[in-house]
Amino acid sequence: MPRVVTGRFRGAILQAPEGDKTRPTTDKVKEALFSIIQSDVPGSEFLDLFAGSGQIGIEAVSRGAKRATLVDRSGQAAGIISRNISKVKLDGSDEIRFYKRTAGQALELLGQAGEKFDIIFMDPPYKDVPARLEEATKLIDQYKLLDPQGMLIAEHDRDYEPPEELNGLRRVRSCSYGITVITFFKI
Repeated sequence: MPRVVTGRFRGAILQAPEGDKTRPTTDKVKEALFSIIQSDVPGSEFLDLFAGSGQIGIEAVSRGAKRATLVDRSGQAAGIISRNISKVKLDGSDEIRFYKRTAGQALELLGQAGEKFDIIFMDPPYKDVPARLEEATKLIDQYKLLDPQGMLIAEHDRDYEPPEELNGLRRVRSCSYGITVITFFKI
């Protein structure tokens, strides 16, 4: 079971979807990720694509993000995300919101609304990462969804190496944790 590592909701045990369709980010990878971005999170607009359980966005709010926007198209994930938002008592709060849509649909909707994000995190099924990263970066560039000082972070497996540059974003860092890699992109 995923848990909130630190901050306001430290120690809260969150639910995760059952089965092998969703692969929650491990505590080890989540701790490493937030250790890297810890100074960028407070006051940030945080977007969590392919949110699964919502644990990454909830962790961001726990650590001081101004707001987390969670996106997942799965009905099972939607129910779990709603329960996890309730568990940390954020229902109806301006600090978190959830869209039951595909990542592409949500990026278009958010882009048309003129929204900007400081941090965009995406963790699609590993086999889909190349296509989902290509689609996301096109929409991020088209709608200028990423703040000029912001970052896109993609979680993927070690068998995939993202291009150095992708639709206006350049790869600046990759960190490996067993079979999992988190790659950082900036404008």
